[in-house]
Amino acid sequence: MRRPKILTTIHDYSWSLFKSDIVAGLTVAMVAIPLSIAIAIASGADPAKGLVTAIIGGFFISLFGGSRVQIGGPTGAFIVVVFGVIAEHGYDGLVIATFMAGIILLIGGYLRMGRMIQHVPEAVVNGFTIGIGIIIATSQLKDFFGLSLDNVPAEFVHKLTALWSVHDTINLPALLVGVSTILLIIVFRRAAPKLPGLIVAVGIGSAVVALADLPVDTIGSRFGALPDQLPLPAVPPITLDRVSELLPSALVIAFLAGVESLLSAMVADRMIQGQHRPNAELLAQGAANVASSLFGGMPATGAIARTATNVSAGGKTPVAGIVHAIAILIAMMLFATAAGYLAMPALAGLLLITAWRMSEPHKWREYMAAPMRDRLLLLVTLVLTVLVDLTVAIGVGVSIGLALRLREQKPPPSDWHVPDR
Repeated sequence: MRRPKILTTIHDYSWSLFKSDIVAGLTVAMVAIPLSIAIAIASGADPAKGLVTAIIGGFFISLFGGSRVQIGGPTGAFIVVVFGVIAEHGYDGLVIATFMAGIILLIGGYLRMGRMIQHVPEAVVNGFTIGIGIIIATSQLKDFFGLSLDNVPAEFVHKLTALWSVHDTINLPALLVGVSTILLIIVFRRAAPKLPGLIVAVGIGSAVVALADLPVDTIGSRFGALPDQLPLPAVPPITLDRVSELLPSALVIAFLAGVESLLSAMVADRMIQGQHRPNAELLAQGAANVASSLFGGMPATGAIARTATNVSAGGKTPVAGIVHAIAILIAMMLFATAAGYLAMPALAGLLLITAWRMSEPHKWREYMAAPMRDRLLLLVTLVLTVLVDLTVAIGVGVSIGLALRLREQKPPPSDWHVPDR
């Protein structure tokens, strides 16, 4: 079924549900604001692009999605892909690739391909997720330690070598702000799980930097003032050459958006004892990415952490996701100047926590106990993700996984016989 969940939930909607959705939407918005900014910066884009994506992408994912509680926006899984596309094709190339990915997802949803996620081996998903977490973590070391390095190489080994070559330039105030932010996030998550600990922790660290006038980079000092309104929509300049050039990136973006959104929806189903509509979810991802690209935003998908926050905060219907998008827009209009004071080490600490959670360390023992073929498949995907390329990792991982699955299946009995001649 491709019918959006909002049409189902609206029939018995009530004032009490609306109040729950408002509280949950505002709570998720406070989590999403610093996270969206940090993801945009780590992706090589300016911080405003993260907010635009959270607003536009989040709105359309909730409006057209097949889950009651899915929250959409920019996610950590896209950092590697987005950084690579911007580095190779420029930001306008990313916009075109996102637009194309949206079209691919719309076609996939129309053709009812939402169930195809079941054919992607779980070991492949786990491998590239851990690999992405490693890449995100290493991308934040420069800001976390306040290192003096103008150009950080994109390639993993060269990046580590370059960072080590300037290890004697560690900025102690920056390091203290980053470590304090991580500790505050952990404390708030354990002591007050319903508190929007991410924005509080980042806010405290940034306030210390501003009040003590510490020599630490902020969003304002590095990127200038954030805009206080959405840009006007515009169709990206698409040519046949650009389409063929960016098609591989668009396919990877579409694959990641589809897989992550459907995984997030499945997690949400377990939390609320519900049932999502995978084809409606793909259509929503397609609409969200087309719309995000028209506003100059980044790729968007369902976000597992923000969806879980929505459920924990009492979100009941897709209205909570719409409220979350509107709340971010209002915050952007009212507090753009204040956002310029957010400290880069604090945002780096936030992303290091995000990378750690993405790798799901509580499942590592389970992975180690899996059959040897699953462990090898996970390891191959992880290594290729980190050292080669995410596109290669997904292609090789899925191909090997499907080949192993076919190898295990018994071939049907043959009715062929020697012809009479």
